[in-house]
This record gives sequence, C-alpha cells and structure tokens, in this order.
Amino acid sequence: MKTLIERFDQIYGHCETSPRLFFAPGRVNLIGEHTDYTGGYVLPAALSHGTWAVVRPRQDGLFRFASNGFDVTAEINVSDFEYRAQDDWANYPKGVINQFMKRGYVPRGCDMLFHGNVPNGAGLSSSASIELVTGVAINSLEEWNIQMIELVQMAQMAENSFVGVNCGIMDQFAVGMGRKGSAMMLKCDSLAYRYVPLELEGYSLVITNSNKRRGLADSKYNERRAECEAGFEAIKPYTEAKTLGDVTLEEWRSVRDHVVDGTIRRRLDHVITENARVLSTIQALEAGNTVELGRLMLASHESLRDLFEVTGEHLDVLFEEACAVKGCIGTRMTRRIWRLYGKSCPG
Repeated sequence: MKTLIERFDQIYGHCETSPRLFFAPGRVNLIGEHTDYTGGYVLPAALSHGTWAVVRPRQDGLFRFASNGFDVTAEINVSDFEYRAQDDWANYPKGVINQFMKRGYVPRGCDMLFHGNVPNGAGLSSSASIELVTGVAINSLEEWNIQMIELVQMAQMAENSFVGVNCGIMDQFAVGMGRKGSAMMLKCDSLAYRYVPLELEGYSLVITNSNKRRGLADSKYNERRAECEAGFEAIKPYTEAKTLGDVTLEEWRSVRDHVVDGTIRRRLDHVITENARVLSTIQALEAGNTVELGRLMLASHESLRDLFEVTGEHLDVLFEEACAVKGCIGTRMTRRIWRLYGKSCPG
C-alpha cells in the first residue's frame, strides 16, 4: 500500500499527521436475488476484493474526496452536505457522512483517497464497499464507537435517501458483517442472521464479469421493487405474512390468483420460489451436497430470466456457455455471472 500512500500525498500534500488505511470488502450473493427488499432470505459472502480508503483527519469541517478509479473529485464543507449530480461517485461517501450528522454526530473533516479492485457497476457491491469503508473510517477517526450493525444501517439509508437508490440492506450487511470461510443467511426484514460454512471441496467458485456495466439507479431495480410491493398489497388481505418474504410456497399457491396482473404474478412467483431456494441451499451446504447447490443455482437463473426478466442478453449467453462446459455443475447471474466447477459434471 506504499504507492497508495504516495498517491495520497501527491493529491493532498505531505504533512506530519500520517494518513490511516481502511478496507471494506465487496460481496457476492450465492443465491437469493431480489429477495432482500421484500423482507426475504439471502445468502451472500464477503470477498477479498474491495475498497481501500486512505484517510487523514482535518479540523476545519472540510471533506475532500478523490479516487484512483474516477476523474471526478469533490470538496464539501460539513455545513453543506447536499446531493450534487456533478459529484458523481462521491455522493456515496457524502451520503454516509450525512447519516452521521442526522444522528447528531458532527465530524471535523478529512481528506480521503479511495482505491478499489471491485469493478464498478459489475454487481459485487462496489457502492456498499465505498459506503462501509467511509463509515468505518469516520467512526474510527472520531472515536465514536458506533457498532457495525448501525454503520450497516446508516450505509443503506445513505443509498436510499441521499443517492436515491431504493436498495435493500443485503449489500451493506454482507460487506460489514462478512466472515472468512462463511456465507451468511440473512432475513432482511428482521436482520436475523447466521453464518453458514462455505466449503466447496473439489469445486471452485468462479465469478465472471460480462463487462456490461450496470448502475442500480438507472436499471429496472426500482421498477421491480414497485411491482413486488403492488403484488404483496394484492395478497395481503388473504395472508398473515408481514412481508412478501414471509409468504411460503404453500401460502402462495392458495393466494396467487388474487394477483390479477400476469406480470406482477410472475414477479412474485420468482421472489417466493427464490426464498425457498435460499433455505434449500443452506441445507445443501450444511450437508456438503454441492451438486444440489449447483442445481439450485441453475433454477435461480432460469427464474430470474423467465419470471423476473432481469438477466439480459450478456448474462444469458454466459449462462448458456457455462452450462455447456464439462465440469460446471451450476451457474447463475448475480448481477454478473458465477459458476461452480468440479472435476467433472454429474450424470
């Protein structure tokens, strides 16, 4: 990281106060796609790739942001934290600092240089990684001792209310609470979670970038979320479920006809069956049944393609090519594509 410190000094100048280095990982979601914002189950895992932040405190209420991955820089006074389109990526750390201030914490300012090796817009939560590394850095510099779970919630709120992306909490939770060698089963409405051993003996997990850039704010994300909310309102009088994520397969079969709109019914078909696949995947991992994990991955992608309609040509081509490769027992999109390779294909 010596060159990163040197780059920091080139941008902001050298002084006696040494900068500090912080890191937050990216994440991959093994299964449970578009279930987080409906209060359902997800199974993410943190990555070794992520975002570093070199940070030096100031005392004048000024925040300066720069990144090795973007040309845009930003300079904001603590009294003027508003969303500005021209600040581009810097609105993510700005949003987190704004959340501190909304809670009565007033930071004294700092210079920040970000460096990430998670491709932006590739579906591995580069935005959540930036948010959490900012939250952890400011919390540490100011010695506020705010717990990680609250930083996770603040990061989500920053993306919702400041940046304007109506995301669920999975990305921020996985980034902040990840543990080496484990995935996390998370129930997104209650934040109940437990770690699930991720041991894939004889198999490798491969994440492939389609190089088709994806931005949450200009994708179908908000549209799909609105469709799910409309669907749940249609069945709410006929179920005791508090969220769509609580609706079981058996309940869904008994109430699905109350969703008159065929498109919205397909959206709910995906979400409810996907929740069931998450729970089945946990059972498969705990039983060491990697072949069953692969089968569930395939079913997840087909549901995302046919029912939720969010895969697109690039991811579908990658899916089909992976299925044709000997040794690949499962593959699916996770806002990019990931697959399980073994020594040979079963059957």
